[in-house]
Amino acid sequence: MRGMKMKTWLITGASRGLGLVIARAALENGDNVIATARRPEKLSGLNDIANGKLLVVKLELNDTESVDKAVKAGIEAFGSLNILVNNAGYGQLGFFEEIDAEAVETQIAVNFLGTLNVTRAVLPVMRQAGKGHIINIASIAGVEGFGGSSVYCASKHAMAGWSEGLAHEVADFGIAVTCLYPGRFRTDFLDRSSVRYGSKSIDSYATESLKRIEELDAGNHVQPGDPEKLASVLVQLTNMPAPPIILPLGSDALKVFEKKKEQFDSVIKKYGDLVSSTDY
Repeated sequence: MRGMKMKTWLITGASRGLGLVIARAALENGDNVIATARRPEKLSGLNDIANGKLLVVKLELNDTESVDKAVKAGIEAFGSLNILVNNAGYGQLGFFEEIDAEAVETQIAVNFLGTLNVTRAVLPVMRQAGKGHIINIASIAGVEGFGGSSVYCASKHAMAGWSEGLAHEVADFGIAVTCLYPGRFRTDFLDRSSVRYGSKSIDSYATESLKRIEELDAGNHVQPGDPEKLASVLVQLTNMPAPPIILPLGSDALKVFEKKKEQFDSVIKKYGDLVSSTDY
């Protein structure tokens, strides 16, 4: 992909996990990167390939002043902003009834509302330029609801629906929107330093809750997805003249999409008459 026109990326949540790997891939592709994080000091690992193309900026997703400052700093440093990768987020797992209201609100605020804040700040820049690409990192949890992850699923379903709607709203301005649905990738997402569980403990859920946590722990750091290959796909997407609006990533994500299609087909076949009976 080298040799194509250099781009400027803004990546949220770039200090760890997928965000860090994506930032490195963009830099290795010869592009400029505005790497944002709550704790920017954790991004020192990118200095070896920065070559004057890296700007590290502190960004608080739900502080609009912080968001505006980060976008402004990026424009001042590189003169443009072509690609926004909304990656920042975390997993609020556990059974819904065991998660207090504040934790639910925080999950939605970080995973969804924060994404809206950053996109709102970037869109005027892209509209004025007449081009741009917004890439939203959702999840297979934005396609299928999983028990023990209902709140996290809610945040990713919100991102998925908003992404598709936004894609239609901004297409006439030359701006593309792609919502990615990664499966399980080998990052620190399930590490105890990142994932959160409910603060309440209800006896009725105790057995299933423990089973779910044990399953997640056992599957941590043996996930099938390779973050570097995901990052490579993102670089390829940014060079496509007409990138897809939705794209699953990973063999497990493909299975989830196929399962959801089968579910829709089954509902239509079994309840089609009932569904269409509600028209005038």
